[in-house]
Amino acid sequence: MRRAGSWLICASVALLFVPFAARADDVITLGAAVSMTGKYAQNGANTRNGYDLAVKTINERRGIMIGGKPYRLVIRYYDDESMPARATELAERLIKQDKVKFMLGPYSSDLTKAILPVIEKHGVPMVEGNGAARQLFTKGYHYIFAVLSTSEQYLTSAIQLAAENAHKLGKKPDEITIALAMENDPFAQDVRAGVLDDAERHGMRVVIDDQLPPELNDMAVTLAKIKALKPDMLVVSGHEKGAITAVTQIKAMKVRVPIIAMTHCDSAELAEKFAEASEHTLCAAQWHPELNYEDDLFGTASDFAAAFKAAYGYEAPYQAAQSAASVQVFADAIDRAQSLDPAKVRDAIAATELQTFFGKVKFDDAGRNIAKPMVLCQIRAGKYVIVSPKDRAKDEAVIPRPAD
Repeated sequence: MRRAGSWLICASVALLFVPFAARADDVITLGAAVSMTGKYAQNGANTRNGYDLAVKTINERRGIMIGGKPYRLVIRYYDDESMPARATELAERLIKQDKVKFMLGPYSSDLTKAILPVIEKHGVPMVEGNGAARQLFTKGYHYIFAVLSTSEQYLTSAIQLAAENAHKLGKKPDEITIALAMENDPFAQDVRAGVLDDAERHGMRVVIDDQLPPELNDMAVTLAKIKALKPDMLVVSGHEKGAITAVTQIKAMKVRVPIIAMTHCDSAELAEKFAEASEHTLCAAQWHPELNYEDDLFGTASDFAAAFKAAYGYEAPYQAAQSAASVQVFADAIDRAQSLDPAKVRDAIAATELQTFFGKVKFDDAGRNIAKPMVLCQIRAGKYVIVSPKDRAKDEAVIPRPAD
């Protein structure tokens, strides 16, 4: 019964956006196995909403022209239930049974990893915005292209910021001590690797290095260690549950850390729902609506954010923005290829040099976007303020965090 429900969702989305009269063969179908249930359901919704907004906007403009003939985009969705085995099964179904020639990525690195052998075997190009683990791009795959920055880059700017502000703590950069609390999954462990590399470069010392279980809902043991050892900085990566658990338990246990940095702040809605507990937390972000990125489809980054909020009733998280940008890359590549042949479209994607509201997109040979930097925000009074890198910052970071 659950899988029949997934089919109904798929069919309804495919018929939702019909901006001009078109025969059934005037359709370009993108396939997507996305988490509608399970632990990734929240970000699965963000991913799906980003995809749908881009499809709607492209279709309303005129669709995609191939040989002077207009085509509209549709998306065939299935629920991967946040399970890698299910994602693999559905990728096979989309390609073999539904005859989908082009794939959009799922949410998360582990689900993306699960379907990569399938798209590679069948030669189906996939553009994705929600699988950031380094290992996705080290296996020699030729059909994955990611618009986002890879995970080892997420919090390296936080380490740089700590080094630049060490004097405010009465220390030199090589005297800074760090506590790590990272979920034991490919994404978070890549974040950890990037942080360790940058900490070593600055001579900083890691005094706590805890690996946390999935479905993270208790950090009391790690926070007790922090109370005892008093590190200068805490770095957390545990998806939405990890971010929420960290800020709420830090406040409840009265843990004092001068610098706190983490991932998934916006998708966990820390600023909106946990503003007091998360005040002055540093947050890694792929995108921010105040960045000066602009394109001919959505307009500025802030225009996209306004359109997203009007459509879905909440602030646009970066997961939705990078999902929308993934659809843009497909539309641009198909337009340049002037073909629906997967091999030709794959080559056009590989040659992409595109300015979008999400940032610049240019892929290396492994399919990574090498043109867009990460940004670091700080939560202040329920808002995300860009504090790094310097050339994009709206204000200086408040370091150390003021005492409660």
